[in-house]
Amino acid sequence: MATKVFINLPVKNLDKSMEFFTNLGFSFNPQFTDENAACMVVSESIFVMLLTEAYFKTFTKKPLCNAKESTEVLIALDTHSKDEVQQIVTKAQTLGATLYSEPQDHGWMYQHSFADLDGHQWEFAYMDITQFPNE
Repeated sequence: MATKVFINLPVKNLDKSMEFFTNLGFSFNPQFTDENAACMVVSESIFVMLLTEAYFKTFTKKPLCNAKESTEVLIALDTHSKDEVQQIVTKAQTLGATLYSEPQDHGWMYQHSFADLDGHQWEFAYMDITQFPNE
């Protein structure tokens, strides 16, 4: 079975994308970062490869999706608290992200979302499984 997750996303401007995510608190692995790609570290086992559009095209024969016009993927990450969800989304907004939905509080789960500079959709959630309703 898989032990690591690598999400590959095309970006228009690699430097601006790296600056955006660095300012959100993410780091990059310099070993896998160059002028074509940047390896964003989400956790010990989750990574997001930000690839320039030209470089991304070398991995697929399909046309690239314009994430500002079409949904290609929803990237969902968990956090440690409701406050952390809100802090991340608020900070992302100040860095140029746009909100694409209102926060949702389901009692046992709180989530809020934004679209990054390229339109990729990111969802952050806090889940308290002990509060999950048993039916």
